[in-house]
This record gives sequence, C-alpha cells and structure tokens, in this order.
Amino acid sequence: MTDEANKSAEAQKLEDAVEDRDVAWTRRMLQDPLTYAIIGAAQKVHAALGPGFTESTYQAALCKELMLRDIPFQSQPEYEVFYQKTLCGVFRPDMVVYGQVVVELKAVSSLSKEHRAQTISYLRASELPTGLLINFGAASLEVKRFKN
Repeated sequence: MTDEANKSAEAQKLEDAVEDRDVAWTRRMLQDPLTYAIIGAAQKVHAALGPGFTESTYQAALCKELMLRDIPFQSQPEYEVFYQKTLCGVFRPDMVVYGQVVVELKAVSSLSKEHRAQTISYLRASELPTGLLINFGAASLEVKRFKN
C-alpha cells in the first residue's frame, strides 16, 4: 500500500470514529435531554471561568446560565432524611433542575469515592430519578451521571 493510500485509510478511520462518537452522543442526548441541557450549561460556565474558583462561584455562574437558558431550577432546596419513619436530619443538594435532577457541584482537582457516595445518597433520599455530579476544579469539566 502506498503512503497516500495509508494516509487515506487512516483519515477514513478517524472520520468513522468521529461519526461513531457523534452518533453515540446524539443517541445519549435523545435518551436523556434534561441532563444534556444541564451539562451544556456547565460546559459553558467551565469554558468561561476555567478551574480555580470556589464551588460557590461556579454555583452562582451555573444558576445565571440556567436562567439565561430558561431552565427551571431550585438552588439548595431542603430535603428531610428519615430513618424508620423518624426525621433524622435534612440535607441541601446544590441544586435541583427541572424538578427531576439532583445536581451536586464540586471544585476539586479530582472526584473521590466520597463525592460519588454523597451524590448517590442525595439522589436516594430525594427520591428523584437522576443525579449529576459536576466538578469544575479539573482542567476539563468532569461529569458523573447517576440513576435512582
């Protein structure tokens, strides 16, 4: 095979991989448009601010971006925690979006097991169907999606 044919074959493989990625992204977006709208807003905030700020700064910026996109949300709503029908405490996730998605924000260099466990606990206690753990502290936005 000539060098030109090798380059053409490599270019076709790359084009196919990009197309496969785009098809997979579109399929996931159609299956879960709510979380993709939230993630898109978070990506815009991260692209504008980058890493290095406090969680509260990112929360304020994400609230602003959600408002600009007419995406309904509540900031730090209060949920009660029960054990055997006894009220044991309350928790406040960073936000609930669309009344269906618990969003927990972080501004750390990398997500830990404890961050994941916190988000899963909030999701379970809220009885909402979906949770997002979003980390603004890394060079690239990190997002973990959870289902109840």
